[in-house]
Amino acid sequence: MNKDSEKPAFQQAQMEFAAHIRSPKSNSAPAGIEDRRLEIYRNLFFNNIQSFIANGFPILKSITDPDDWAAMVRDFVHHHQSHSPYFLEIGSEFLQYLQDERKAKATDPGFLLELAHYEWVEMALDTSTLEFPDARTDGDLLADCPVVSPLAWPLSYRYPVQMIGPDFQPSVDQSVATYLIVYRDRNMKIGFIETNSTTVRLLEIFREESLTGREALLKLAAELNHPNPEALIQFGLDLLLQLRNKEIICGFH
Repeated sequence: MNKDSEKPAFQQAQMEFAAHIRSPKSNSAPAGIEDRRLEIYRNLFFNNIQSFIANGFPILKSITDPDDWAAMVRDFVHHHQSHSPYFLEIGSEFLQYLQDERKAKATDPGFLLELAHYEWVEMALDTSTLEFPDARTDGDLLADCPVVSPLAWPLSYRYPVQMIGPDFQPSVDQSVATYLIVYRDRNMKIGFIETNSTTVRLLEIFREESLTGREALLKLAAELNHPNPEALIQFGLDLLLQLRNKEIICGFH
């Protein structure tokens, strides 16, 4: 016996209504409801979801054909089973759909998933409940132990995602290793800096161990087999100053 048939009539009606609203072409309208009224619900539901996704992924939307964009959003609401009831989590759910559920098309740009992830990071940082640690903000970048902000996220991509837009859409031949740090400062402003794998590794060292700035730079020099560690320390001090100015380094142990 179909388990749905065992449900009370009002629950069956709710399920039929929800299925139709999510995908009108695949699910018949519930009996006894005027289509004019259903059309209001269909439009409200789709337009609200589409609006949230468009606000979270504005670049992706701007470079996608309008019909393809609408079809993608429609496929998302039809097939994706969301795990959160919060509208703020729609971006995470849409990213999961793109990464794990959507069937790729031959016309998809190679950077589609990376661009979507980059746009999601900005949104996730903007709404994150993470806070700056209780660390002293005065200290010596070389003699003391810097603290990396939990709101500074090092990222690496195969494409220069921060440059993508209607006027620049790189091909596979234009892919290039891209390292970014996306961060949120104490004024709730989101920013990013282009960086390199060495800087990303330095931040990892600070997060792995409680080392002074000098100790961390010497460890990095050893990993790189740098011929002149003291020269790297001088260069590293300038880098640490830049990171502190942006509150990527947000205090000291």
